Amino acid sequence: MRLRALLPSDRDERLAIGRDPEFVRLNGGDPHRATAFTDVDADRWYRAFPDALRWAIEHEGRLIGEARLDGINPCVRRARFAIGIFAPAERDRGLGTEATRLVLAHAFDALALTRVDLRVLAFNSRAIRCYEKCGFERYAVARDRAFVDGRWQDDLLMRVTPARFAATVGAGSARS
Repeated sequence: MRLRALLPSDRDERLAIGRDPEFVRLNGGDPHRATAFTDVDADRWYRAFPDALRWAIEHEGRLIGEARLDGINPCVRRARFAIGIFAPAERDRGLGTEATRLVLAHAFDALALTRVDLRVLAFNSRAIRCYEKCGFERYAVARDRAFVDGRWQDDLLMRVTPARFAATVGAGSARS
């Protein structure tokens, strides 16, 4: 697994992966109303997040997802983290955890950020486990943020600091 800049060919690879109902659900959408991932969707995905630090997640030479830091606030040196593994067969293999650790190492070592935050649906136990392995801790709950599976779902707000990240993944991985 490696993180890299997006390539023009990623647009077509993302189109080929399509729209997985589970991915839609875990991002707060209705999996029963998920439509095909179209050329327009692929173009929009490829051009999205121009102000973010954004990486393609590549595994065995193929695009499998993306990770990004956005909303970077240079005054307080904080950012928001987001990750998505598009390819269903690549989930539950530790690749998201590995990608998260690489992004956090960059955030704390190269960018000297003081904190990275994220939001995750409270029922997304796989993602929460990944984030906790990387040092994120829960600090708040945003009630009724997404209507999924016929009911309102909560978001967990999580954060990690350089010291917590270093303690979780080992000394020397990030600035303390």
